[in-house]
Amino acid sequence: MEQNPFILQMQSITKIFPGVRALDNVTLDVRKGSIHAICGENGAGKSTLMKVLSGVYPFGTYEGRIVYMGKEMRFKNIKESEKAGIAIIHQELTMIPELSITENIFMGNEIIKHGFIDWDTAKRRTSEMLERVGLSINPDLPIKHLGVGQQQLVEIAKALSKDVKLLILDEPTSALNESDSENLLNLMRELKAKDITCIMISHKLNEIAAISDAVTVIRDGHTVDHYEVEAGHVDEDKIIRSMVGRSIENRYPVHESHPGDIILEVSDWCVEDSRVEGRMLCKNSSFNVRAGEVVGFAGLMGAGRTELARSIFGRNYGIYRGGTIKIKGKEVHLTSVESAIKHGIAYVPEDRKNLGLNLLDSIRKTIVSANLDAIKTRGLLKPNKEVVSAKKFSESLKIKAASIDVGVNTLSGGNQQKVVLAKWMFTEPDVLILDEPTRGIDVGAKYEIYRLIHMLADEGKAIILISSELPELLGMADRIYTIFEGSITGELDRDEADQESLMRKMTITSSN
Repeated sequence: MEQNPFILQMQSITKIFPGVRALDNVTLDVRKGSIHAICGENGAGKSTLMKVLSGVYPFGTYEGRIVYMGKEMRFKNIKESEKAGIAIIHQELTMIPELSITENIFMGNEIIKHGFIDWDTAKRRTSEMLERVGLSINPDLPIKHLGVGQQQLVEIAKALSKDVKLLILDEPTSALNESDSENLLNLMRELKAKDITCIMISHKLNEIAAISDAVTVIRDGHTVDHYEVEAGHVDEDKIIRSMVGRSIENRYPVHESHPGDIILEVSDWCVEDSRVEGRMLCKNSSFNVRAGEVVGFAGLMGAGRTELARSIFGRNYGIYRGGTIKIKGKEVHLTSVESAIKHGIAYVPEDRKNLGLNLLDSIRKTIVSANLDAIKTRGLLKPNKEVVSAKKFSESLKIKAASIDVGVNTLSGGNQQKVVLAKWMFTEPDVLILDEPTRGIDVGAKYEIYRLIHMLADEGKAIILISSELPELLGMADRIYTIFEGSITGELDRDEADQESLMRKMTITSSN
């Protein structure tokens, strides 16, 4: 009898929530010792499928069969799936920042000796697990002192400590820089060599192309495509067509720019790191943005792009050490976020969940939150104005939700980003700073965000676009500034910019 080549077979999985068929007859076959990519737009059903697999949605709450290592499984909770060797690394890391690496790794799985926790053994085993994932750090170190890339590796080390056989990684590189992303992909290759199977949920088609042995595409709760691939030979256009149900010939909408007068002019801007005395985050930075223009900022992680943006937006990052800001030719002193908003500047932050949204609020309350004066009459908030305003922006931005009263925490990443955009559009800004506006959202949702950016530019807004994806900057920006170690090192028009010229200016200390 031939041995089953699949470690996992999810057969005809259907999951229904009140009024919503989240999964409809979904099938997933994953070969042992492979790296299997799952693609799909936000809200397609990928996370729901993984929650069915892991027991978050227990047996009996869905239809269909899960066959794991040749046996049908009926997991009642996460503990049962973990005991079977299945572990999930979520996009939002789940560790407790104040506790040490050892305490996080063995939480709920403590090593007990004579009725007490055996910390010596736990620390030794933690060091062994950290070594497996390529980390040489003290196991007593609190999680809060680690970078996001290191925290991601600790999460994987935690999974390995439980003798994992099937590791699921949900958008594992969405918050990582290029170096940390490459390290993580290499680790997945090493785990594959040790016969650990990986499922990777990702929107980054270049990473899928580089590492995957097979790809499954889910759209609107259905399996729409599955094919075996040879690493490095993935048809990215085919994946996009499957994901969105249509062909996106050009990933960036065609747009004709008509820049007007200079709206924002920043000169010799200097900001010091509030945590490290003498370290300059921004060094004599000078740039301008015109009405109706999209200006990109390119730089490697840590180059100072976000620091520059946040310090301009009401000096809410670092210590101001000099420089001037002019809006429509007049010098302004933006000493607080409130003054920045009143002078027509809006900032969509890189970290939408922690800095852009209150996840306990509804869509309605979030959209109006940055401009409450607009819904006041004689100093009192008017609920009817709030509803009218929120509905207007929700409809114009095509936010997918049952109503404007649902919580923003229930929305997909792309729709959450639209809510953040709506919140700042409601302030009627002249200058809109967009910091990584498409991070962690899928191809189809990205295209909608791009169209919104063009719409705002056509309305005469001055747009600053910060992005780690050079193709995005080349596809969207009219001009691109490059930043390296807090200094602006170059300025290129769209026609003269390419990835090589940008990367050259992103890795040098001057524009010469």
